[in-house]
Amino acid sequence: MIWVKTLHMAAIALWTAGLLVLPGLYLRRANVAAGPPLHRLQRMTRFLYVAILSPAAFVAVGSGVGLVFLARTFEPWFALKLALVGGLVALHVLTGLVILKIFEDGRSYPRWRFLAVTTLTGALAVAVLTVVLAKPELPDLASVALFQPGALPGLIAPFNPFR
Repeated sequence: MIWVKTLHMAAIALWTAGLLVLPGLYLRRANVAAGPPLHRLQRMTRFLYVAILSPAAFVAVGSGVGLVFLARTFEPWFALKLALVGGLVALHVLTGLVILKIFEDGRSYPRWRFLAVTTLTGALAVAVLTVVLAKPELPDLASVALFQPGALPGLIAPFNPFR
């Protein structure tokens, strides 16, 4: 299990570091002249996203799923961690969409967006780390039935019009 944990932490470190670096590359778009310098920046940005960040994200999520079953982590704090990781995944997808648009003619990346995305990414990464290390007691976060296998039919029964 220690190898899976090490792989998970390394993949998360690489993934979040890349998510923090990419907006800085987007800012450079406004200062790069068209032609070979712009194509070089575009290739570097796409390579970072496609060849490094996306595989790191898949390894982080995959090894995290493996750790769930190895460590049998079915506690309320873990649901909070998954929600925060979902935020990182959403940022990852949005980052990919930015890469598709930023290199079109006349496009640039505003400084306020750089600050917002970098701050949000850092905050999500720190929040995930804090939740994992602190493992807070969250008894009122959600119904206890959400954390019991086979409890879903009982939860949705009052809302099922076809009973």
